Amino acid sequence: MDDGVTPPGLAQETTALLLAQVGTQAAYRFAQTLFELGLLPPHAGVLRVLETDSGISQRALSKLLSMLPTRVVVLVNELEKRGLVERRQKPEDLRAYGLHLTRGGHQVLASIRRIARIHNEQICEGLSDEDRTQLATLLALIGVRLGLTPGIDAGYRRLVSRSHSRKRRTSTARLGTGG
Repeated sequence: MDDGVTPPGLAQETTALLLAQVGTQAAYRFAQTLFELGLLPPHAGVLRVLETDSGISQRALSKLLSMLPTRVVVLVNELEKRGLVERRQKPEDLRAYGLHLTRGGHQVLASIRRIARIHNEQICEGLSDEDRTQLATLLALIGVRLGLTPGIDAGYRRLVSRSHSRKRRTSTARLGTGG
């Protein structure tokens, strides 16, 4: 296929690289826009989950996002301090708390959605509706094959694996068996 952009024969060899480049750029641009709201992408992820799974525990949220529980506590504390999230005692277990969006949280989430729509338009500018549908379908197929959870940023999972691999490297370095 001659698209005028990709040299012939190169597309099959560089698809993963192109996905990484576009993904990195898209994530960076989205993070920049969220930062103007005083938020980071993980904050937006937590708010999105709480909208659809109100009352979820921090432990369950941590599992869903594949994020370290201590990181989830920090994020929830930050969102609670801003009045976007509240912890409520669960009636069935007085030791447990459920996480809920506040009115302010719903308002910020609406802003995030507007930002996401604009971001999507900017990233996909120049693609027809048919191209966008085809691209989304193909990316969803790849995501399923990679075991990604739809609607959850896989970057959260990276925070967990980096932490664990860093600990392994440190342990191995102390033993003098590698680096």
